[in-house]
Amino acid sequence: MNTTLKDIQNQTDKRGIDIQKVGVNGVEVPLLIERKNADSQVVSAKARLSVTLPHNYRGTHMSRFIEVLSDYSRKNLLGVDIKGLLYDVKNKLESKCAHVKFEFKYFVNKKAPVSEMEFPVGYDCSFQGDLDGDDYKFILGVKVPITTLCPCSKEISKYSAHNQRTMVKVKVSYKEDDIIWLEDLIEKVESCGSSQVYSILKRCDEKYVTETAYENPKFVEDVLRDVIGLLKEDDKITFYEVEVEAQESIHNHNAWAWQAETK
Repeated sequence: MNTTLKDIQNQTDKRGIDIQKVGVNGVEVPLLIERKNADSQVVSAKARLSVTLPHNYRGTHMSRFIEVLSDYSRKNLLGVDIKGLLYDVKNKLESKCAHVKFEFKYFVNKKAPVSEMEFPVGYDCSFQGDLDGDDYKFILGVKVPITTLCPCSKEISKYSAHNQRTMVKVKVSYKEDDIIWLEDLIEKVESCGSSQVYSILKRCDEKYVTETAYENPKFVEDVLRDVIGLLKEDDKITFYEVEVEAQESIHNHNAWAWQAETK
């Protein structure tokens, strides 16, 4: 029986357009995350893998991305060797550039500030890798909720002040031989809010959190500058991007600030 099937993807395309990124998105995979001072954590992740496609090829071979992920999964639950994975993708797809991004929920045990009752807080995190030839870049991302209290509202109001649930998104790159723990990056961001967000609060904790926020009012600009200040102090970090968005409680819009820099 003839098992040779026609390879449509390798047909010649005559439109003369290179494609910068083409691949698969939303691939659900288990991911083994190394934790600081604790056992590794298995998370449910969604992966996006892509390569560049020269103008003369009609399409890429989508199944080959999954083949590479399958090889890694059999070895170690996709224990994250981003650089090695990218080289395998690049070679498998015969491409000059390869890209991968894993997005996942990462849980950190957190104690309430007064009662010290403990429950995990989930943070949206990401690992992203880009390989152009042999030029490799890794980007670590976190999305951290904090509380902010409006300095203007506190100043002009006779009673109380309005506050916000504020989301801080941070992406950092760092030297390949170094490591930045998710826990440390999350802690840096949380220290820059008016107060922190917890999974469990008793009345004594709620009193503490509310009063702490009132005594520490911050605009999104304040949070942005405080986070950047901490990132600048870290010699391991070579690039950062910070985005702060306050979900306003009295306005029909959000307050927003963003900045990025290569150090």
